[in-house]
Amino acid sequence: MAVTTPITITRAQALPWILLLAAAWILPGLIGHQPWKPDEAYTFGIILELLRGGDWIVPHLAGEALPEEPPLYHLLAAASARLFSGVLAPHDGARLFTALLMAGTLVFTERAASELYGRNRGWVSVVLLVSCVGLLMRGHQMIPDLGMLLGLAVALYGLALAPRRELAAGLWLGLGLGFVFMCEGLIEVALLAILALAMGAFTPWRTRAYLATLGIAAAVALPWLVVWPWLLYQKSPALFDQWLWIYNLDRFFGTTETPFAGRADYYVRIILWHSFPVLPLAAWVAWGARHSGWGSAGIALPLVAFAATLIGLSVAADARELYALPLLLPLALLANPAVGTLRRGAANALYWFAVMGFTVFLLAGWFYWTALDLGVPIRLHEHLHRIQPGYTDGPRPLHVAWAAVLTLAWFALVWNLKRGPERPLLAWAGGMTVVWGVAVALFQPWADVGKSYRATIEQLAAAVPKRHVCIAQRNLGGPQRAMLDYYAKLHTVRDGAPAAEKCNVLLVQGFARQDLQLPGWTKIWEGARPGDKTEKLRLYQRATGVRP
Repeated sequence: MAVTTPITITRAQALPWILLLAAAWILPGLIGHQPWKPDEAYTFGIILELLRGGDWIVPHLAGEALPEEPPLYHLLAAASARLFSGVLAPHDGARLFTALLMAGTLVFTERAASELYGRNRGWVSVVLLVSCVGLLMRGHQMIPDLGMLLGLAVALYGLALAPRRELAAGLWLGLGLGFVFMCEGLIEVALLAILALAMGAFTPWRTRAYLATLGIAAAVALPWLVVWPWLLYQKSPALFDQWLWIYNLDRFFGTTETPFAGRADYYVRIILWHSFPVLPLAAWVAWGARHSGWGSAGIALPLVAFAATLIGLSVAADARELYALPLLLPLALLANPAVGTLRRGAANALYWFAVMGFTVFLLAGWFYWTALDLGVPIRLHEHLHRIQPGYTDGPRPLHVAWAAVLTLAWFALVWNLKRGPERPLLAWAGGMTVVWGVAVALFQPWADVGKSYRATIEQLAAAVPKRHVCIAQRNLGGPQRAMLDYYAKLHTVRDGAPAAEKCNVLLVQGFARQDLQLPGWTKIWEGARPGDKTEKLRLYQRATGVRP
């Protein structure tokens, strides 16, 4: 797509600032807190098994086989945990792998944008991506979805490169397909393969050379797609069937009950806030191309990628906000030409909305911090401590000083931003980065109290009878089982399984208002994460002794 209004910042001028922005965006929040519920706790449970020498072919969680996803992400995160084992806790070391994944995603987003819009515009899509609201929290978590995001960025780069260098494009596309599969599974790689085939209908890809690209990509991706499933089948045909049907096809087609009820309009409803402010910019670009057609490379590739992903997600049975992450990459590409073509009134409105909005967020953050750690005002202080009753850390001088530096950096950025087509975008990315850094510096320990299972598990473990035979569990989720293993090295047996007949202790997960009275069992403990008024864990001991 031809860009009629050039931007004023070249790639060489932008590079040092983009590297600084990327580091400031990526690094805060990666260490210093426990695995947070539910996704980090679940993921780390699998990583923990690998750190203890578990089977790398069949992922396990708390001693139980769980072939939900291929093991590449967990293996690499476990390697990161081992690498930093001398200086960081295992969960912090594993989470540092997220920095590498996000850095790689930003690099390949820049390369794809450079191919589609020109070398000096690649950095624009990087800044657009880090501006997305939906990526802010998820982009700092220990989750395999970030491995899938990197694979998608690599694949999009391969597709963008295909009209110019078909051989290299095939290599990158194949690597992206393989990485997506080995981090997530069949459904995600199937959607990506459909996208690659669909691009053959558009002029830049409707060539014999593109057939060579697809052939090379298939050859490169084939080992990734075949070796691990074959090894899993050799280990256990039953586990292979479980992985294929329950964790892949059933998750998409909904032939078994899933924990989240999918709705066709779910992603349409959340995408505006999830991708803000990028979606309106992308829509502006697509609308502007309606007369010239949507067949140019800069329009067709991101638009088809977004549409195919949105349709695939919307028809799937399982719907979660987390699964919307792949929508952000094509939007960050599609919105690239908006920087320089947006009307002056809209650009000014976007800029001032960013300036005022993020300034208010920063001031509110400092106000809440004074209440939380300094006790002023007292009513807000008491309210915040009622929300997280286990919080006792208090002020941390170095973190407060760093938050002050970031706050001053925000005002310096606003003061020094010159008029130009890039100004609204830079204000958004800078504001998002500063607000995240200040939030982590001031409130991470407070949030950790409510999102971590550590205190609860330690209390539970202290209540378990020392001479227990085994612990049966009822309705205990994967995150809870993982953290029970991590903090207390306790494994549970599913209630109803033959091995559970010998257990003289029972752990039940349920609702706070649902106080179960179990015949033959005596409740010896109950608890929940601090401030959690919904979920409750209850521990029972068999009243009549161990069954024969």
